[in-house]
Amino acid sequence: QVQLVESGGGLVQAGGSLRLACAASGRTFSTYAMGWFRQAPGKEREFVAAINWSGGGTYYADSVKGRFTISRDNAKNTVYLQMNTLQPEDTAVYYCAADRTMVGLTTKPSGIAYWGKGTLATVSS
Repeated sequence: QVQLVESGGGLVQAGGSLRLACAASGRTFSTYAMGWFRQAPGKEREFVAAINWSGGGTYYADSVKGRFTISRDNAKNTVYLQMNTLQPEDTAVYYCAADRTMVGLTTKPSGIAYWGKGTLATVSS
C-alpha cells in the first residue's frame, strides 16, 4: 500500500515558478514509477510528467516540455515537479500518482494503482 500527499501549490503570477512535492509512505516507494497529472476547472484530468523508479527516465506532456522538470529522491520517498514559466493555462489541481510501470502511468491512467488528493496551483495573468 502506498499513500501519497502532495504539497507546494499556491498562487503565482504568470512567468513565475512553483515546486510541488509528493511524499509517499511505505518502504516500496523506490520500486514505483511516479507521475504528475492535473485537472483544470471544467476539464478532464491530463498527464503532465512521469519518472521511472530510478529517476533515470522521464517523460513529459508536450504542453509542459522545457518548462517543467520531474525528479525524485528515493531516500526521502519524495517526487518533485519543478514548474517554471507558468502560464494561466497551467492553473489546475495537480495530482501525484504511483504505478508499477511508466507504461501504466502514461498510457493507462484509469488503471493507476495509487493517487494523492491533489494540490491547487493557480497562475494569475
